[in-house]
Amino acid sequence: MTADYRDVRVLVTGHTGFKGAWLAEWLLAQGAVVGGLALPPDGPSLYGDLGLDSRTLSVMADILDADATHRAVADFAPDIVFHLAAQSLVRPSYADPAHTFAVNVMGTVNVIEAARAAASVRAVVCATSDKCYENDETGRAFAEGDALGGKDPYSASKGAAEIVAGSYRRAVMPLDRRPRLATVRAGNVIGGGDRALDRLIPDLARAFAAGRAPVLRNPGAVRPWQHVLEPLRGYLALGRALLDGEAVEGPWNFGPNAEAEVTVGEIAGRFARAWGPSAPAPVIEPSPLSEAGMLRLDSAKAAAGLDWRPALGLDEAVAMTADWWRAQIADPAGIAAFTSAQIARYEAGASG
Repeated sequence: MTADYRDVRVLVTGHTGFKGAWLAEWLLAQGAVVGGLALPPDGPSLYGDLGLDSRTLSVMADILDADATHRAVADFAPDIVFHLAAQSLVRPSYADPAHTFAVNVMGTVNVIEAARAAASVRAVVCATSDKCYENDETGRAFAEGDALGGKDPYSASKGAAEIVAGSYRRAVMPLDRRPRLATVRAGNVIGGGDRALDRLIPDLARAFAAGRAPVLRNPGAVRPWQHVLEPLRGYLALGRALLDGEAVEGPWNFGPNAEAEVTVGEIAGRFARAWGPSAPAPVIEPSPLSEAGMLRLDSAKAAAGLDWRPALGLDEAVAMTADWWRAQIADPAGIAAFTSAQIARYEAGASG
């Protein structure tokens, strides 16, 4: 069952991004009062598709601007903050490591500090990444107590953000006994509306829509694939538990079942089949940049502590994603209603 957020004031940082827009839409459907803090989208976006500019109380500002972040949190006076704003891509982190570390580490510091300063805030959920772990490439699933690290700048920045959040949670926040803080680590999320460059499913959707062959750079890499609504259901359950005073502070994994831990090449093939016979075959262009070869998450803690388990199989997640993209191409004006319907169907199935 999804947690109830009716009349709760919820601030989502990064609500103009892919995952943040889905979260904002789901919260609105539950009757939450939703505010947002993010950079404006730099092109077509799910945020725009859903008309979230007129349905949320949005502030367009950079979380690296500490003063603007403090003002946004203080003015909205949320009960809870979901911190999703980030530099969220591995390859751009090589092009500008300093910016990646600044946004993902100091941006997190600024959001937490703003939450501490706002008397209304009772809970904070910080999203990091499954790549926050020191990956030994053994293929074992990482659990919350495993070592943090990361070779590439993006992964290292997410490990550092976890350390920052852990320091606040264990040493700083107990001094004031508020707010309560948890961090969340999800798998590789897929779903409609993701328009990021250099991310697999958006690249495939753009290529298939244009009738050209997509490019795969690391087809043998294994990732934990899941529909975006799966970890968001976990985030919502965790946030509600924090607000209710349950002993759930700390880090949490929300990953898929083992059958969804497949290679990039396999997920690309499944998406092509779900798209239909018009999908061109991919071409392989290996990348010289280092990325994890195998990544798996152990979500036993979420199952035991939050009664959270994946509700979708991999083929269902892929089909939902392909359905969204085909619907957007066929009827852009109707995509907000289509998105809302996908959330409602998923929520009904997850509660059944």
